Amino acid sequence: MSEVLARWNNLSLEEAARALLPCCGSKAWAGGMAARRPIVDEAALVAASDAVWNSLREGDWIEAFQSHPRIGESHGPPAASRQSAAWSRTEQQQVALAEEEVKLALAEGNRAYEKRFHRIFILCTSGKSASEILEILQRRLQNDDKTELHEAAEQQRQIAQIRLKKWLSL
Repeated sequence: MSEVLARWNNLSLEEAARALLPCCGSKAWAGGMAARRPIVDEAALVAASDAVWNSLREGDWIEAFQSHPRIGESHGPPAASRQSAAWSRTEQQQVALAEEEVKLALAEGNRAYEKRFHRIFILCTSGKSASEILEILQRRLQNDDKTELHEAAEQQRQIAQIRLKKWLSL
């Protein structure tokens, strides 16, 4: 068992939930993860994350989405932790390096998405270029509300998995 998991398994329920909150942003998810302790390894942690995430209500998903900055913005919402904001900057580093016209198109796409779906656009951006992100955003703008909510939830699930692995190495 990693030292991080060993320490986390010994925290109080509230402290354990708070420790994981930067990985997802949903208090229900973080509490559900803390309640599943002890977790012995990375595979069990990721499996627990998926199980808890898939058991949540839509409102819990929306709470997680709200913990992210817009794609292309360097600052997140005020409630986001420093760790979550730092991870977001790293995950979106390709956008920061993009040409100005792509950045402007992403900003315009973000506004269109928010107007259509009343929440920010969520995408697991790791390993994607700014142009790829823009293409995905434009495609997802064509989704109906239910399809898009589930796509956003799947992207958040992927982000949580990546962040949990980063958390284990802190």
